[in-house]
Amino acid sequence: MDTSELEKAKSHIIVEIIQYIPNAVVSKTIIKKTTGNITASSFDAGEELAEKTSPFDNYIQIIDGVAEVIIKNKIHKLGLGEGIIIPAHAQHSFNANQQFKMISTIIKSGYED
Repeated sequence: MDTSELEKAKSHIIVEIIQYIPNAVVSKTIIKKTTGNITASSFDAGEELAEKTSPFDNYIQIIDGVAEVIIKNKIHKLGLGEGIIIPAHAQHSFNANQQFKMISTIIKSGYED
């Protein structure tokens, strides 16, 4: 995984910052801070990310293809431009029945309330 951020103050086409790699899930950091991060990921068809939980809310937006996001055993099919919030501490996973790319935004501050 590339941990360097995208160049600041330079425009980019979001769907082009990450490519599909056969038989792989690839991630590229857009912004990484102690208060949260934004990551772009690409999933080749047939790939998946195993079920896990996160202590923070995670906003997912699909920027290419169609994704299957499973949250608390409920399947959500998301297409281009669609998004969903994965709640903090919720078990979730991703399936790529076809290729897709997504942006993941996690904000770690504000949980003190």
